[in-house]
Amino acid sequence: MPQKLDTAVAASGTTPGAEPAGVKSARRAIDLIETFAANDVWLSLSDLHARTGFPRSSLHGLLRTLLEAGWLEADANTARYRLGVRALICGTAYLDRDAIVPFATEALERIREKTGFTAHFARRNATEVVYLETRESQHSTHLVSRVGRTLPTHATALGKALLAELTHDEIESLMPAELPPLTPNTITDMEALHADLARTRERGYAAEREEGTLGVRCVAAVIPYRIPGTDAMSCSMPIGQVDDADVQRVGELLAETTAELGQQLRRAGIR
Repeated sequence: MPQKLDTAVAASGTTPGAEPAGVKSARRAIDLIETFAANDVWLSLSDLHARTGFPRSSLHGLLRTLLEAGWLEADANTARYRLGVRALICGTAYLDRDAIVPFATEALERIREKTGFTAHFARRNATEVVYLETRESQHSTHLVSRVGRTLPTHATALGKALLAELTHDEIESLMPAELPPLTPNTITDMEALHADLARTRERGYAAEREEGTLGVRCVAAVIPYRIPGTDAMSCSMPIGQVDDADVQRVGELLAETTAELGQQLRRAGIR
């Protein structure tokens, strides 16, 4: 049996433990797309080489392939690239095929109507939360998170509501050794984060004050249709328009709304 395996490896042109060339190229293409997604500017070949470390010869081929497939678009005058419309089409397909989104959208509408504030629906992806839907306030002007935007879990009410679903050990193994700050108020210490998550579990919703965005307070609650919870909803409130009593009222409303939504999803057989 070992001889047959050695023969197969030799015939494939790879060494034991080595990544096949096709897999390596696919991985690099994914890394390249994610590099573009993480930057809001056009990127040149030199920019991409500096950010990824990929050989320039490999980058040439990857860029050409992604450009031809519509995943990238190019500025011929500056020889720079950015994500193309194909990325939007695939991202939209993810939302179109997610059975929870229509239910969540209705709940967001109710939250916005009852509170007057911007409401968000998001999902945890490892140490980040990804915004899947937003309903903007018609009365206040502040930061509105775009669909597809990601933020670190430790710096957002959405993220902390979802982290509170995990055990102490699960959180320790998941989170990085250093928690980067988004504002001077962001929690950057694991002990402080665990204490905050304990308060979240006790009151039934997460809360943060200018930890993710200056000038904004936020509350969030998990949608209890999976164990542990993967999705949550939040309300963003301009700090000058609310006091502690308002924040508590909105937090309790969110917890009530997400609990009802969780029951609705389970009755519909959505997991």
